[in-house]
Amino acid sequence: MFETFVPLQIQTTGASIHVLKGGSGDPLLLLHGYPQTHVMWHKIAPRLAQNFTVILADLRGYGDSSKPAGAMDHSTYSKRAMAQDMVEVMQKLGYDTFSVVGHDRGARVTHRMALDHPQRINKAAVLDIAPTYLMYMTTDKEFATVYYHWFFLIQPDDHPERMIGAQPEYFLRSRLQRWSADPSAFTPEAIAEYLRCFCNPACIHATCEDYRASASIDLQHDEADMQQKVRCPLLVLWGEKGFIGRKYDVLATWRERAENVQGYALPSGHFLPEEAPEETCQALQTFLLDN
Repeated sequence: MFETFVPLQIQTTGASIHVLKGGSGDPLLLLHGYPQTHVMWHKIAPRLAQNFTVILADLRGYGDSSKPAGAMDHSTYSKRAMAQDMVEVMQKLGYDTFSVVGHDRGARVTHRMALDHPQRINKAAVLDIAPTYLMYMTTDKEFATVYYHWFFLIQPDDHPERMIGAQPEYFLRSRLQRWSADPSAFTPEAIAEYLRCFCNPACIHATCEDYRASASIDLQHDEADMQQKVRCPLLVLWGEKGFIGRKYDVLATWRERAENVQGYALPSGHFLPEEAPEETCQALQTFLLDN
């Protein structure tokens, strides 16, 4: 799927991060979501690489990146720690500034990165999320029903780990099917890679820690800088057949958290780069190449 990309393993302060690098031009970091890996970009990364040096990274705890032990306060998997990984990765690759696109959990890392490292980020895009703090603070029956996994995965170690670990393939496939509008969008090769990585018990635990952090230390970090806004240009995309656009005024919510926001819905469910690759690629190209 990534024949022209070079695999690398880069050590950061807190983890060993697996990346693929390809293309030429300005640096562009792509971050995946749950329960996936960098493979989720396989339909659009080669095309983006025609204009950019594309860096595909597995978040700590996911894919072929390392899976550090969780901490009592879940700080090991805070979005601050995960964002720091990526800043260090890009620095070691020789990029002091770069653009970043994140989907799902990767979009939450992107949001935190833009707040913690504003001098590093030229442009940012977040795909199919509303801000974490807003989503928790406005939880209701509809949200809890559709996003029940947010409340399942944050239960104490090792309750969700044991339940997911009993049938990890069923759990992963059910996530992909439940959140997508077109399950056929996932290629067999991509699903095989998601399963290879997710079925690792260390990955199951790490990804639960990711969600535990979002319901604890990440909220503390959000509360501490609630008045701080993302300063770089921000593109917001979401699936018109998904939950986010139905539940939230997506642009309005992001304009409360960022200074320069644009965006719109694409004809897909949650997994924009796989369900609507043409539209997603075009939207990103237009945004990133616009001076």
